[in-house]
Amino acid sequence: MIYLKSEEEIDLIKASGQILGKAHAEVAKWIKPGVSTAQLDKIAEGYIRDNGGIPSFKGVPGSGRGVPSFPGSLCISVNEVVVHGLPGNYTLRDGDIISIDCGVKLKGYHSDSAYTYPVGEVAPEVMGLLAATKKSLYLGIEKAREGFRMGDLSYAIQSHVERLGYSVVRELVGHGVGRELHEGPEVPNYGAKGKGVALKTGMVIAIEPMINLGKRGIVQEADGWTIRTTDRKPSAHFEHTVAVGKTHAEILTTFQYIEEVTANSSLMVNA
Repeated sequence: MIYLKSEEEIDLIKASGQILGKAHAEVAKWIKPGVSTAQLDKIAEGYIRDNGGIPSFKGVPGSGRGVPSFPGSLCISVNEVVVHGLPGNYTLRDGDIISIDCGVKLKGYHSDSAYTYPVGEVAPEVMGLLAATKKSLYLGIEKAREGFRMGDLSYAIQSHVERLGYSVVRELVGHGVGRELHEGPEVPNYGAKGKGVALKTGMVIAIEPMINLGKRGIVQEADGWTIRTTDRKPSAHFEHTVAVGKTHAEILTTFQYIEEVTANSSLMVNA
């Protein structure tokens, strides 16, 4: 089911996205070698709750029998982990990359965004992956308006990264966002022009390219959550929640506060 949102609902999602963007920035201040992923998760949860929000991810039910609910406020995915990494005792190291994926529920509406950071001195080919993935997000957003179909958006992402030699994860996709964290429609990062769901004003979707340095294959770890690349090469992930419009997409989440923290530092990712 695809729910079209009113202007009032879109404004509520955008308000949630402001808290989310600022929570990301609070986390970004602490991304450096020697910091544990559990510490980062604690910082995010504290900021979200202190500002009237609820962490969207915490307590999400597991997808299979015996898989516990998600324990953190952040999905923290390091190096070859694509998405859904669990916060824990892992301590960041120089040369890592770390994807921080977070959601906030505020006044009944969710927002969702992700950003991948370099930690210290990162290999040039990995920095290239981060830049290409971030750029592909914005190319997809350019197609999130009436007159296009989902395949146009998906193709914009796929064609950019594959032209540069990277691969697109196909088993995991973006999604609608609203009263539920995950709603219809699905938002793939690969597709064909002119195919798929017609984009309509009032759709709110999370566009989230998940792009691998190596091959596109993935595997789920025994914890029932962590998804990593099969070849153990790095993967990058950037995400915005956007509202489809008649002439352009409105980005409801924000990287502004992240980029104020990372400006002129080793954490900065240029697209």
